[in-house]
Formats: sequence, structure tokens, C-alpha cells
Amino acid sequence: MRRIARLCFIFFTAWRYGLLPLLRDILRPGIRRSILTILCWTSPGSHLPRGERIRLTLEALGPIFVKFGQVLSTRRDLLPEDIANELARLQDQVPPFSNEESRRLIEEDLGQPIEEVFVKFDATPVASASVAQVHFGVLRGTDKHPEWEGRAVAIKVLRPGILPVINGDLALMYDLAKVIEKSSEDGRRLKPRENVAEFDTYLHDELDLMREAANASQLRRYFVNSKKLMIPEMYWDLCHTNVIVMERMYGISIGRTAELRAAGVDFKKLAADGVEIFFTQVFEYGFFHADMHPGNIMISLEPETFGRFISLDFGIVGALSESDKNYLALNFLAFFNRDYRRVAELHIESGWVPANTRVEELEGAVRSVCEPYFDRPLKEISLGLVLMRLFQTSRRFKVEIQPQLTLLQKTLLNVEGLARQLDPDLDLWKTAKPILEKWVSQQLGWRGLLEGLKEEAPTWAKILPTLPRLIAESLAQKRYQLKDQNGELEVLKALLLEERRTRRLITGALLFAGGFLVGILIIGLGIY
Repeated sequence: MRRIARLCFIFFTAWRYGLLPLLRDILRPGIRRSILTILCWTSPGSHLPRGERIRLTLEALGPIFVKFGQVLSTRRDLLPEDIANELARLQDQVPPFSNEESRRLIEEDLGQPIEEVFVKFDATPVASASVAQVHFGVLRGTDKHPEWEGRAVAIKVLRPGILPVINGDLALMYDLAKVIEKSSEDGRRLKPRENVAEFDTYLHDELDLMREAANASQLRRYFVNSKKLMIPEMYWDLCHTNVIVMERMYGISIGRTAELRAAGVDFKKLAADGVEIFFTQVFEYGFFHADMHPGNIMISLEPETFGRFISLDFGIVGALSESDKNYLALNFLAFFNRDYRRVAELHIESGWVPANTRVEELEGAVRSVCEPYFDRPLKEISLGLVLMRLFQTSRRFKVEIQPQLTLLQKTLLNVEGLARQLDPDLDLWKTAKPILEKWVSQQLGWRGLLEGLKEEAPTWAKILPTLPRLIAESLAQKRYQLKDQNGELEVLKALLLEERRTRRLITGALLFAGGFLVGILIIGLGIY
């Protein structure tokens, strides 16, 4: 009954904001299209632009639909530009739940009264979203952690009863996606079920706050000594699935540009730092913050950390394998060198394009997509759009791009948008190229070779001492086999031949061992 009522509310909201004409236009001729045509005549919002109609409908349907619209806005490879731009304006702001409920949930998860954990606790939340809300407080020291006394913290608590609401709305989204997919070719092209499934994964990941805390902790470890990025410390003894406690960060949202400019922040440096931080996360660590909208990014104005980025909310992160990083770096470099054949070869070598694909055919497709960019100055080229075009080209060759790369493309577009808002003249390639070239040098040059030797050293250290025994056992086994052969002369000839081979093998092994030990000594002394 509740599900039917929710469906009726969705239909009414779509009618109210003029969304029914858009639904009618993707349906095949028939009774359903005729009914919608009649209803469209009375729709009060049908005069609005289509992107605005969709945005208003999602906002009226509630926070889960708003969040879905935000995720969908990143799929610019599937959506028309006007709709994607309008969806990007969606704000995930919902009323907070009661102070009493918040206190109850925190005490329940921490297992003790709030007064025993915090010297001060602000019951009024400072931020409230669809999944959780945040409070400020001051910690009380404990016997185990006396250093905690007086530390300012932020307490994030999961919204109560959110899981049934999410699962109910997701079930409806899947049903609507099936209807849209079956209704028309345009509906299938938008891949509605695929997008709902992707959103399902993101949303359920955000429901485990311990996962978010672990993501933040890993990124903080990478950037603990950085002069450009700050990430809050997690207080693990106070972190649970529904509640996490972290260091309070002081700063101003990057979206409040007037206040930042008045404070004297250098926007050109800020834009370049933001791009460098992102590419460092991607190519040096293969682990990146994938929800970088203005609400999750602040700028510090404290004297000792002035102008540094502050990252918040780590519910969504991306992870790349070495092969992913290698593919991306070499593709970007090949693109900016206009080496389209190399781009095509990389697609085939990565295994994402069938091995029997003709290189010349793929090269031509890549050229037709990428060449128009070079009519523009480099500073106007969007790496996010380049990546999106490359993915679109790959789909033409029946390749499904990996989810982690779609997430990367979405985040790269966010980073580019923020950076160019700060500095419209930013030359993104000039900022990113040194990072890419350094990574390629480290991975594929002599530094990469030495790093590989260093990683493999423990394995070879175990194998090398056993080589003489393995050689002796092999010789003994072969001699035993030779005894069963007819004729002493054949046995003698075989033994002589075996002795020559043995001498060569031992000589080669000794040379290899000597070279390997010299390499280990060089690495140990730091001469590289």
C-alpha cells in the first residue's frame, strides 16, 4: 500500500512540474502516450525548460531522489548538456532530525552518556544531509587518552531509519528504470537501470560511517606532511558504524569566493594546488576523493595553514590499479602529443578493446574525437571531456568502461570546474603534465626498475641461497635417468654435455647473484 501511495505521489509531482511531456515524448504511440497527452494539457509547469522541470521534480521527491540527480549529473556522456547542467545545481539539504534523537543515537553507539565523552556538545547540527548530520563538540580526556582533553571535534551521526527509506525509493527507481528502458530506444540509450545500480552502490557505501572513517584515515596518511591539503584525524576509539568522531577543521567553503578574496587568498595558486592535489591522489597513490563538490571542500584561513585545502566527507572514494594508472597517464600524454595511433594501441593493449580490432580503424575514430580540441588553446582543453570522449569511442567498439574510471571522469570534471571558477586562465595541462611525466618516469624508467627490484628483493633473497641445491638435485636426477640408457658411451657423452651445461648454469647464476647483490647495495645506500 505504501509503495502504491509513493508511486502516486511521484506521478502527481511529475505532473505538477511539467515532467509528463518529457515522459510522453519517449513513449511509443499507444494508449499510455494518449493518456499522458491529455494530462499534459493541464500540467502547470510545462512552460519551464526541461532541465529545470527535472530538477524541481527531484527536489520535491525528497533527498534520495536529489542525491540520485547529483550522481546522474556526472554522466555527461549520456545526458544532454542542458539537463546535466541543471542537475548539477541540486543541493543535498534536508531538515535536521531532533536534538533528542541525535543525542540518543550518539550515546547508544558510544555506549556512555554524552557528558562523559564531551566537555561541550552542540546539540544543534551545523550540517544536515540526506544520509547524516554533523554536530560540533569538545572532547573530555580519558585515562587512556589524556591528550584528548579540550580537543575540538566534529561528530557525524547517521540519520535514523534511513535504510528502509533508501531501499523503498531504490526499489521504485528500479521499477521506473525498467519502464523507461522498455518504452523507447532513447530510454535504453540512457541506461536507466545501470545508473540506478551505480547509485545503489554509492548510497549503501555511505551508510557505513566506519568505511568513511577508514577512507579519510588512508588519505590523511598520504598527505600528513602536505603543505597543500589537510584531512581530519579520526578518533578511532569513538568511531562506529552509525557515529564517527573526527578532528574539527576550521575554514571557509571554497564556494564562498567573495569571502576568500576579501581574506587575501591567492586564487591562481589555489586553482593550481587543487589540480596538483587531485592528480597526485590519482597517479601517485591511486586513491582519490571522489565527491569533490564545494560543500566538501574548505580553505583554511588560520595563519599557520593559510590557503590550504581542507577535504571533508569521504563516503565516496575511487581506487585505481597500476594498470589503470598506466593506461590513463600514457593516454593523456599520447593525446597531447597528438599520437592517436598510440592512443588506439593503448586501448587494445589494455584489453578493453577486442584484440582483433583494427588499429587503423580505432585510430581514425580517436582522431575524429580528439583533433577538434587542438583548435583551442591548451588552457581551454578539458581533460575530463577528453577522457569522456575516449570512453565514448571505446563504447562504439563494444567495450564497457570500468566503474572506477567513470568515477574518475566525474571527479575530474568537478575539479576542473572548481579550478576554472577560481582561475579562468588556468592551463590545466601545464599543471598536470609534470605530474604525469614524473609518474611515467617512476613507473617505466630506471627508477621504476629499481623500485621493482626493491619490492622483489625479499623473494629473491629466499631463492638465491637455494640455487646450488636445486642445481645439484637436478643434476643428480638427470644422472640417475642416464644410467637406465643403453651403452656406456652414450652415458659418458651425456655426462660430458651435462657437465658443460652445469658450468654455464653455475657461472650464469653467480653472475646474476653478484649483479643482484650489487643492485641491493646500491638501493640500500640510496644511490639512485
